[in-house]
Amino acid sequence: MPRLISSQGERTHPMVWLAAIVLAFLAVAMIITGITIFVVYMIYKPKMPYIEVAYAHLDKLDYDQSGLLDTQMTLTILANNDNAKANASFYDARFVLHFQGIKLAELRADPFDVPRNRSFPLNYIAPSSPIPLDVEAMNVMDAALKMDRVPFRLDGHARTRWRVGIFLSVKFWTHLTCKLEFTWSNGSSIGLDCNSQSH
Repeated sequence: MPRLISSQGERTHPMVWLAAIVLAFLAVAMIITGITIFVVYMIYKPKMPYIEVAYAHLDKLDYDQSGLLDTQMTLTILANNDNAKANASFYDARFVLHFQGIKLAELRADPFDVPRNRSFPLNYIAPSSPIPLDVEAMNVMDAALKMDRVPFRLDGHARTRWRVGIFLSVKFWTHLTCKLEFTWSNGSSIGLDCNSQSH
């Protein structure tokens, strides 16, 4: 006759109960965290701080037929904080000015804070040392001077940090990539529209 084996009286191992309790606790903690983040977001409605080129002027452009380029540019870069309820900090700000991939000047800024709903201007006068251009860059410069439309490139970034609520601190990089064009005859910028929101 087959034997009947009863499982009555067997107990669940304590480690199984412990694992179940830990998983339940983690699930509850994740739910509470998600609800807290959602509530804080709805209250503060945070916006990412960003940077933009507000003003650019070509103060000097000396270029000779040997391919030696010497420039000076005035730039105003704005750090913007559109948050209504949080101050923002900017640090590790660095910008590099190029012509056809050739570095002309590097711009930096010490860490600074921007109050809520405010902007902070970074004003630069960026001179370059006389820099020799390669053949390709010389051809581009010759054509640009004939058209009275000289192109440069500005690349840069900054780290930002702002606090949302009491405990939540948000950090991220904001990157800037600009094509700057100037009228050589008077140094004024052409169609200046560059900010890090679109990147």
